[in-house]
Amino acid sequence: MVEFRVLGPVEVVRNGVTIALNRPRLRALLALLLLHANQVVSSDRIIDALWGDDPPQNAANAVQTTVSRLRKQLVDGDDAVAEMIRTRPPGYVIQLAPDALDLARFERFVDQGRAALQAGRPEAASQHLRGALATWRGPALADVQYAGLLQRESERLDEERLTTLELRIDADLACGPHTALVGELEARVAEHPYRERLRSQLMLALYRSGRQAEALAAYQEAR
Repeated sequence: MVEFRVLGPVEVVRNGVTIALNRPRLRALLALLLLHANQVVSSDRIIDALWGDDPPQNAANAVQTTVSRLRKQLVDGDDAVAEMIRTRPPGYVIQLAPDALDLARFERFVDQGRAALQAGRPEAASQHLRGALATWRGPALADVQYAGLLQRESERLDEERLTTLELRIDADLACGPHTALVGELEARVAEHPYRERLRSQLMLALYRSGRQAEALAAYQEAR
């Protein structure tokens, strides 16, 4: 059983053992393929992600060499893992089962949570969204050092994580009790002071807890 992870440091885990990816460029390449799992990633896009505005003189050969090194690193006694990376014109694709990637599980939990919330089942929504957030181990692509395309992807995923947290709080606010949420929301607002949705959730939790004066003070602070 092989698991790939991008919601935190980029990792490949086979039967509970992590396969070491010691070269930064190999981690970056694997991250790019995983972010587009089961889709062909063009060589041009790989060049942009790995070298940005300063590609090597023979960039196409450099991509082939990097892919070959990644495959060799992933073999580690199991050819089947390396064979997941296939050559498909105009580039490469990593072929994964639905549950092999933490990002895919996160997105599935989020979809289930949204559907449950829209159906008026906030308890179920909260459970699904908590499952989504539990797939994270830190900032997305935490050990990938490349800027540009991968940096934007990392920022996009971190934004999705925050949005999911806010959605889970919406579900919990619909469930009650609200008093239990105040402490968490105060900490979240301190961590992300410009997230208006978190501040509005804090005001609502305070108001529904009978702390109207504090809700008003929270509004004044936000304003």
